[in-house]
Amino acid sequence: MGNDILSQAEVESLLNAMESGGPGKPAAAAAPARRSPPPAPPKPREKIAPYDFKRPERVGKEQMRALQTLHEGFGRNFGAALSALLRSIVEVKLTSVDQLTYSEFVFSLENPTCFNLLRAAPLEGNLILDINPSILYPIIDRLLGGGRETGPLARRPLTEIELRLVSRITGLFLLELHRAWENVVDLDLAVERVESNPQLVQIVPPNEVVVLISFELTLGELRGMMNLCIPFNSIERIGAKLSSNTWAAYGKRQASAESIKQLSGALQGSLVELIVHLADTTITTADMIGLRVGDVITTDKDTQSPIWVSVEGIPKYRAFAGAYKGRKAIQIDACEPAPAAKK
Repeated sequence: MGNDILSQAEVESLLNAMESGGPGKPAAAAAPARRSPPPAPPKPREKIAPYDFKRPERVGKEQMRALQTLHEGFGRNFGAALSALLRSIVEVKLTSVDQLTYSEFVFSLENPTCFNLLRAAPLEGNLILDINPSILYPIIDRLLGGGRETGPLARRPLTEIELRLVSRITGLFLLELHRAWENVVDLDLAVERVESNPQLVQIVPPNEVVVLISFELTLGELRGMMNLCIPFNSIERIGAKLSSNTWAAYGKRQASAESIKQLSGALQGSLVELIVHLADTTITTADMIGLRVGDVITTDKDTQSPIWVSVEGIPKYRAFAGAYKGRKAIQIDACEPAPAAKK
């Protein structure tokens, strides 16, 4: 061929041959050209989270949040009760709520320690309350009349006398724990026994998941940990109740007309202290000693001036003095605080 340039008919013939499968096959019948659909956009890659089968997370995130909120309030109340017992400021702060295996929990504790085995009916199994010796012995020293200065930390099991003193601390702990849990389940809490070596107590299999709730106790410059261990099988049946939607939001609900009426009816018969503030004046000590029945004390307050009525020590009403059926009386004029109480 003298001319290497293909004509338009030859180009279309080659294209038809390619669509039909090659030059050796008959070209497909002429048909309108089909446009291939645009490629689909690539799917976003899903985030892959590692999962450790040795440490399965069996307690849901919602339940973990509920446990955290529940025990934050418990920590404040227990700290106040312990401060009253020791007559010294004790701060109890929730530090963490974690899931781990029972063996990891046991091997993370000191030996010896104060390892309390708790019964918490109607929950199945037992709970564990561990009190670190670094804060336990200073508390015992405080109960025995010691001051702020403490000696070296003892590395020994508790004596019988010390166990009796520790029972006062655990008793406060169980009382406040019962109050914290009563909106979820009414727990009957008691200490079954106290051990010094945590590795000798096996309440669940080593690989069983437990919820570890840790508190930090601060007494002056001393700090120590207190741990509450709750096995998963103990709270498995109350998982539906242990939800932030069921009990944590209890106090956030709007008051209904029926609840307002019921509360108003319960408070209607309550007794309150009502005090009428007539006037202020000053007299000498000699005049006060010489007062007799029938004496009249004059003030600068006019009889037409308003007086103030307080309810339980809070100025509430403005009123005027007068008489009704021969008896001294007041007439309420407005509901507003006294001028001295205004800011």
